[in-house]
Amino acid sequence: MNVNLDENPATDMTALLQPPTRNEEVSEGDQLYCPTEVQILVVDDEEPVCSLIQRALVRPNFHVDTISQPDKIEAQLQARKYHLIILDYNIPGLKAETLFDWFQDHQRDASVIVVTGYPSIDSVVTCLRARTFDYLTKPFDMPQLEAVVRRCLEAKGLLRLSEEALRETLGNVIRERRKALGFTLAEMASRTNVSLGYLSQIELGKNSASIETLYRICLGLGLKMADLFQTIKT
Repeated sequence: MNVNLDENPATDMTALLQPPTRNEEVSEGDQLYCPTEVQILVVDDEEPVCSLIQRALVRPNFHVDTISQPDKIEAQLQARKYHLIILDYNIPGLKAETLFDWFQDHQRDASVIVVTGYPSIDSVVTCLRARTFDYLTKPFDMPQLEAVVRRCLEAKGLLRLSEEALRETLGNVIRERRKALGFTLAEMASRTNVSLGYLSQIELGKNSASIETLYRICLGLGLKMADLFQTIKT
């Protein structure tokens, strides 16, 4: 959890959220795709905050609902199943424990990311007990939230590397390993009994390698196949 306990709690929640920007980390996320529609709910009593987060999370196959009326939250939780809930910890008139009880009753499979402008040890402990995915303190910028959302959805298997990105990533790993060992492409082709042209295409990410071919390449590089795939950042 990313926790910053500040003695001066936030008063203007909207002002504490930086406008959406793009950085290198988010660009990496563009290589990911959703095999199914992702259902996300943003719960915050301030509508501008809900709208800001909703706009920041716009992606193909992302369905983002928002709810800002405390008296309608439970009904919304009953209306649709969500994969992820982004929750403002301090909802007027509702205790966090009540919200977590509702999540347990109606959204048992949803992951929860908590954001708060009033961080405290008690709230951290409550979130840990509720097994929330992460705890963000305001102020934070949108790329930070997007990165946490991405990690959460990857952990749930809802975001994956695209086939093209996977080929490119594998190719880069194989090429860098080969160069580190001092092998030329021709030498690598000889060691693996894989044609020079095919091996070149694999390293460039332009051709998919079969399991047998990857096994040969791993033997030639002195790698286990599990080690090869563990080097891939998804």
